[in-house]
Amino acid sequence: MHTPVSPSTPSGFVRVRGAREHNLKNIDVDIPRDALVVFTGVSGSGKSSLAFGTLYAEAQRRYLESVSPYARRLFHQMAVPEVDSIEGLPPAVALQQQRGTPTTRSSVGSVTTLANLLRMLYSRAGDYPAGQSIVYAEGFSPNTPEGACPQCHGLGRTYEVTEQTMVPDPTLTIRERAIAAWPQAWGGQNQRDILVTLGFDVDTPWQDLPQKDRDWILFTDEQPVVPVYPGYSPQETQRALRRKEPPNYMGTFTGVKRHVLHTFATTQSPLMKKRALQYMLSTECPLCHGKRLRPESLTVTFAGLDIADMSRLPLKRVAELLRPFADGTAAGRKKQDAAHPEQTIVAQRIAEDLVARLGVLLDLGLGYLALERSTPTLSPGELQRLRLATQLYSNLFGVVYVLDEPSAGLHPSDTEALLKALASLKKAGNSLFVVEHNLDVIRQADWLVDVGPAAGEQGGEVLYSGPPAGLAAVDASQTRRYLFTAEGKLTPRQPREPKGWLRLQGVRRNNLTGLDVEFPLGVFTTVTGVSGSGKSSLVSQVLVEWVAAELGISNEELRIDAEEAEDAILNSSLSITNSPTEGRIVAGMEQIKRLVRVDQKPIGRTPRSNMATYTGLFDHVRKLFAATPAAKKRRYDAGRFSFNVAKGRCENCQGEGFVMVELLFLPSVYAPCPVCHGARYNAKTLEITYRDKNIAEVLGLTVDAAADFFDEEPTVLRALKVLREVGLGYLRLGQPATELSGGEAQRIKLATELQRAQRGNSLYVLDEPTTGLHPSDVEKLLVQLNGLVEAGNTVIVVEHDMRVVAGSDWVLDIGPGAGDEGGKVVAAGPPEAVAKVKESKTAPYLARFRGR
Repeated sequence: MHTPVSPSTPSGFVRVRGAREHNLKNIDVDIPRDALVVFTGVSGSGKSSLAFGTLYAEAQRRYLESVSPYARRLFHQMAVPEVDSIEGLPPAVALQQQRGTPTTRSSVGSVTTLANLLRMLYSRAGDYPAGQSIVYAEGFSPNTPEGACPQCHGLGRTYEVTEQTMVPDPTLTIRERAIAAWPQAWGGQNQRDILVTLGFDVDTPWQDLPQKDRDWILFTDEQPVVPVYPGYSPQETQRALRRKEPPNYMGTFTGVKRHVLHTFATTQSPLMKKRALQYMLSTECPLCHGKRLRPESLTVTFAGLDIADMSRLPLKRVAELLRPFADGTAAGRKKQDAAHPEQTIVAQRIAEDLVARLGVLLDLGLGYLALERSTPTLSPGELQRLRLATQLYSNLFGVVYVLDEPSAGLHPSDTEALLKALASLKKAGNSLFVVEHNLDVIRQADWLVDVGPAAGEQGGEVLYSGPPAGLAAVDASQTRRYLFTAEGKLTPRQPREPKGWLRLQGVRRNNLTGLDVEFPLGVFTTVTGVSGSGKSSLVSQVLVEWVAAELGISNEELRIDAEEAEDAILNSSLSITNSPTEGRIVAGMEQIKRLVRVDQKPIGRTPRSNMATYTGLFDHVRKLFAATPAAKKRRYDAGRFSFNVAKGRCENCQGEGFVMVELLFLPSVYAPCPVCHGARYNAKTLEITYRDKNIAEVLGLTVDAAADFFDEEPTVLRALKVLREVGLGYLRLGQPATELSGGEAQRIKLATELQRAQRGNSLYVLDEPTTGLHPSDVEKLLVQLNGLVEAGNTVIVVEHDMRVVAGSDWVLDIGPGAGDEGGKVVAAGPPEAVAKVKESKTAPYLARFRGR
């Protein structure tokens, strides 16, 4: 389905023939170059399979063919796409949604390369104290031996382990686990048994033991190896030693401080690192005062600031400071200029470059970020715009930029800045292929490629390819309804009345400084504001943490994952991102019995995790298989039908379904297992069928197909019904977690929660749940969230989608700007009222919806 090219459309086309990647149904499509092309369609329709899986993957493959095999290993190579041919494809740059690099030493400065330029500026044009020799650029980085503070090794903090941190309750005995810092379970028991052998008293309260014994146990570096008799009393142990009775094993003693420091330094487990950190007193480094650099680097200044102070300023302020140096109007440098004219030239050139690069970041609405802000604390939208800024500055020509929802996480006012940036890339002679759901971005397209009609197996076809106006005539398109017809408009409803208020007082965190705020209970609240205004700090951090603490919930129970825990640890230890939290909840907790945080983190990090296992649906399915006559006859239990258990899985691939083939100099290839052919199970297990399908075939069903298949099984059907209601009918039951988008993971978590019997009085917190959702899927999501409120719960959502905001009961607008220009409550009330608040940047966009 291809519209004829009119004289005004670009002449060059990328011609795709026979694309079959994922769910694409052997499609042919022509896409113009030198244009803003937007790929639309419902979630899971095949947009990304066409834009990323086919076009970008093929462009990358062609480029890498020109690179030496050795160099190819350095690239993250995508799989070769399933396509017959692609003609007219220029080189491509992908800007995908992804979370910040896990390392906290990666920052805004390093992602944008601004940090390198700033170090060069300080090295070559900084003001040095009299007689000090030059500090080279690497001497201004805390991540190098030349620059790191010698006392804290570039961390900004020093760590001390004391008797009080290791033994928080000295009234307990060693047997009663007075030494909290020792490992739990067997590791701690082992150390206690060794102390018994060594003759220490483990049954006297810690505070009553001689100080020399306490000091030796906690601080010794000795590691004696002694016989261990588990289960023996101290007297029996001493008798066994005198008789030289053969021990159960020989055990090695490790001092408690040594154990804590060794764990912190060497463990690969973020949760173990977090546990070790509990027993360490963290203080600001006395030598560098938290600035992480050696003293001689900190004596060099520019514009009156050392490099650490400069890196802590918002980018907007850095640009203001450097502008006079860039245009040669800086005061107070005349004397220095006469003495060192070459320094003036260097300062001007580097400052010009920095100001030009900063200008691009400010245009994209990122002026509130600081250079030292670490990437794990950035939202995917912020990270993508940082990368986009680098591309805008690089002035490439004739390239295809493939972008994955660049508007994700952006307030409508920030989306306008993004569209200007994309327009300048196009003006420079580049092509833009954008996967997008945001109607404001779709309306700006030169060309639309609408994929559908539905998701998964019901998608994968090109419904339309041509100028946007032509989509109005395509009845099968879901996108058409929202772009051109009244169907997509909102029917205003009367907001529900709050049943109470959750009041927070004196909130201090990041850019929130002493904020008093109240959230209505028993209604649907949206929290709005420009990117960086403080919404996530308030809701996803402070609110969630404080309510969890009041309810006695741990981070593990809240499903704050290990990587996030490590980010939090390292950020607090590097003292460069999270300011300490102050304030408290003063009212409303009596109405909250439960907290549910539904985020976009993956439901698992390996292909072994999938939707069926996460939702608990698979447990019911395995029981059905175990209850069949054939399974009973063979005495197969439900465990036999798990691909994670030795008795049921294919031993060749260990239940993975594929094997990895190592290729020298090339990316590893994953091929279906030659024994089970991707089924994951061994042949004997696959002989058992339920209604003529084996367990592997059931895992291959989509949610929609499974709902028909299990129509007589109410327990399985309930879970499938909810998954369909949140718009996931197209996913396969056994689809690996690694193939799911953040939005899909979030909806699976929501569906898992919705299956539970609704008790009311729960607080649900969601951060941008509409990310990655087509407007038609947003409608399904809203039905579910409103259903939770009707059942007597409170729903609080951080959101940029004005359709969701307009449909909520209460709006809390944070701002007015970003960073230090935000962090205040600009407006609070029903959507109708907030739409009239002149100070609010959200109001004009909300007014468009409320007026209908």
